[in-house]
Amino acid sequence: MQCSLHHTITSHTSDITAVTFTHNTLASSSSDKTVRFWQVDNGYRETNSSPLCGHQYSVHCCVFSPCGKILASCSTDGRCVLWVVTSGQKLTSLQHPSGSSLRSCCFSPDGKRLATGGDDEKMCLWDTSSYQLIQMLEGPEASIVALVFSPHSEFLIAGSSGGDVRVWDALYGHGRRLAMQHEAHDLGVTCVAVSPNYGSAEAHQVHYLLASGGFDNMLKLWDILATPGSPIEFVLRAALAGHTGPVMGCSFSLAHRLVASVGADKTLRIWDPVSGELLITLNLLYVTCCAFSQDGSLLATGSNDKQIHVWSLRADRSLQEKQKLKTRHKDPKEWSIHEVSDWLLTIGLPQYVTSFIENAIDGVELLSLKDETLLNALGVTALGHRNKILRAAQSLIEKPAAIDDDGAPDEYLCPITRELMTDPVMASDGYTYEREAIISWINSGQSNSPMTNAPLLTSDLTPNRSLKMLVSRFIQENA
Repeated sequence: MQCSLHHTITSHTSDITAVTFTHNTLASSSSDKTVRFWQVDNGYRETNSSPLCGHQYSVHCCVFSPCGKILASCSTDGRCVLWVVTSGQKLTSLQHPSGSSLRSCCFSPDGKRLATGGDDEKMCLWDTSSYQLIQMLEGPEASIVALVFSPHSEFLIAGSSGGDVRVWDALYGHGRRLAMQHEAHDLGVTCVAVSPNYGSAEAHQVHYLLASGGFDNMLKLWDILATPGSPIEFVLRAALAGHTGPVMGCSFSLAHRLVASVGADKTLRIWDPVSGELLITLNLLYVTCCAFSQDGSLLATGSNDKQIHVWSLRADRSLQEKQKLKTRHKDPKEWSIHEVSDWLLTIGLPQYVTSFIENAIDGVELLSLKDETLLNALGVTALGHRNKILRAAQSLIEKPAAIDDDGAPDEYLCPITRELMTDPVMASDGYTYEREAIISWINSGQSNSPMTNAPLLTSDLTPNRSLKMLVSRFIQENA
């Protein structure tokens, strides 16, 4: 994984308190009482609707609605203001009955509700169509400093300055606390985030991955599991040590298996949340917040030096390619349960990993799966997902075992993946690449040649049929 500085924004006049992306827009809030919008695809120029100047004191949080048309911001002035992104028009202003300072706000992924939390030790659920208060939830005897909904909107998860993390019913308005970690961070929670692409919400079980940060210098990962008729399980998966100061912000990538954390130790750290491996550490100033772009190619960080840094992320090999390498030369019948799980990630269905592991699906079982088993035993209710799994499994049976790249002429290997090419194409730099690899390179935002670093004049690709014939002959002779 490579991380390089992409852009720096210096327009705010005080500490950056929050950053968030939607589509091609980056939003930021600050202790200077403003919220600002930046055009990601236009050199980070400030939009015509920016800045938003409706707050009287520091703005603590800003979040986009799922559709990206509305932004909510909350402040020490006790108000959560909803704004129209394109015009900057103020739609409404919401306040807790107590009028206390608000520290956090978030939209539910279905867009139907908005949650706010503040110094009155309460959370309020609001209807986003009527702006009416639906439910007020009694929190702990501490400020509510961090809020996030589960990916399917049924739970609201809150972190407090007292150190606990609580899970609440957000779907039926019962106002019930469903689970709690009393001392998740014994010196106080600072941030919470839920992975949008890990776990599942099937009829037989709900499983989500939660990250939380705190003043104990730790980033912690939690499994939230719920089975109908049973209490919610709220279990510590890993405590990721490395920060030497409070963890001030955390964010999951929607596109990749990554979680980022930033802290008062002046570092940005990027982790693999499944293995717990630390992938990147960058030394910055006091960093207060972070957020991934929706496609995972960018990561924004804000700090107390009034600046926003936008970082460009690029994997040396995509995470999917890494998983493919693990099984490329192995007969699928010999795959372990975890190699099957890696395979699920490569076909874009990570939500079924837990079910496959719990049902001990190894390579032999994978190749014998039927539609009925996927539906009834593994909980794959979506017909399209069942068909995708069955097609991909059938292709494993039909595809011949890969030839080891060792001993192959160098010109038969893709310069990007260093693997034998099966669909070689020539790019405008005159070099030949595996089609999938060079397309992935271009789609990741790279405009220069992987070989010469000179600009690629066009994205057109020309099949290299002569090389393809030579590679095919090599494979046949060495099979």
